[in-house]
Amino acid sequence: MTEPQVGMAQGDRRPGISLGLRGTLADIGRCQLLSLAALAVSGAGALVIGALLLLPIGIGFPLLPPAAAALRRISDRYRDWAARWTGTVISPPRPLPSRSAPPENTAGRHRQVRALLGDDGFWHDLRWAWAEPLTGALLAAVPLALVEYGLFGAAVQPFVWRLLGDGNWYAFILVDSTPTMLAALLLGLVSIAAGLRLAPATLRAHARWSRRLLAAPHTTELVRRIEHLAGSRADILDVQAAELRRIERDLHDGAQARLVALGMTLDEATRLLDRDPAAARVLLHEVRAISQRALQDLRELVHGVLPPILADRGLGDAVRSLALDSHLDVRIETALPGRLPAPVESAGYFAVAELLANAAKHSGAPEVHIHLSHTDGALRATVTDEGRGGADPDGSGLQGVRRRLDPFDGTLVLHSPPGGPTTATLEIPCASSSPKTSSSSGTD
Repeated sequence: MTEPQVGMAQGDRRPGISLGLRGTLADIGRCQLLSLAALAVSGAGALVIGALLLLPIGIGFPLLPPAAAALRRISDRYRDWAARWTGTVISPPRPLPSRSAPPENTAGRHRQVRALLGDDGFWHDLRWAWAEPLTGALLAAVPLALVEYGLFGAAVQPFVWRLLGDGNWYAFILVDSTPTMLAALLLGLVSIAAGLRLAPATLRAHARWSRRLLAAPHTTELVRRIEHLAGSRADILDVQAAELRRIERDLHDGAQARLVALGMTLDEATRLLDRDPAAARVLLHEVRAISQRALQDLRELVHGVLPPILADRGLGDAVRSLALDSHLDVRIETALPGRLPAPVESAGYFAVAELLANAAKHSGAPEVHIHLSHTDGALRATVTDEGRGGADPDGSGLQGVRRRLDPFDGTLVLHSPPGGPTTATLEIPCASSSPKTSSSSGTD
């Protein structure tokens, strides 16, 4: 058992500089992909506009549904990229009416197009298709331009500046001598470093921009909210009933059975006390052992309902106690503003406990990192392991975590590519009971 380490910064969780460089180069590639994908977005948007313009003469009716479906596939791909690359979840709209089986007659096509034109998600996609090439693609091109221009200064200028002759300017530097060539080289390296550094922030900004345009319409969110609350209420009732049955069963089979045995043993010891004191003494020792086991059963039962350390010392210390009981090397970083509401702490504790148990059983990783924080009015817990990856987001354990978070409007985002690492991030909206943030720190 390894004592949990505290205070490890998230940036230190990478095994080396090479992984950080690979991640940065991957971000540059993603920016390039966004810039190229803007062509497909503008093309799909143009097809939809063309189909709309052709509606008055009838040609647009068979063209609009497939064009809208193509645009929806591209927008869904952007939503998937935002979630996988930056963790930004963009709620999708309702499926398009045109995604059902195509109608066979003119009246059916007209009904299909009318339903499509009345769909808010269709107009959201179209608005995004015209804004993305002008804004999102240009934003993604900024780090690309810096890197490519920097490569020209750092990798081309030192070899060709003599061949370019007079008027060879690199940015504000007239490259006509060795010193100015070296200045251009230095400026090119700075431009490359700036582009690489800017790429992750650019992806996050692009994801936020996409969420503003691609998120489901407000009416769709309200409908989903009502359906979610109805489902959460049913789940809560089922969970409460199952928990009551578990507590009743544990009491009946555990502490209650031991207490009944204790009473019967005491009766027997009382009868033997006068005629056989030695046998009575043995039975009394047995009574003490039974009472200790009954007390242990009650403690375990209470721990499963609400761990005492969670009630007394809060979520951070309760998670550290989980880490002490794990056979993995668990490193914890906490930045919690005092105590959080008790139901939120309880949900967060049991969710982290399930994620830690999943990592211990399935990941094959020797080490797990847990980060707890409270930002933007939400408890955020991240559990990361460097295991084999490929975790099933629909597994029973993770579904149980989601059911536990649903009553609080909490979310669980899993990123687990084959080969790892696996990162599970849960968020629970809540207010802090203390405005002062206390963070735990330590060394390995």
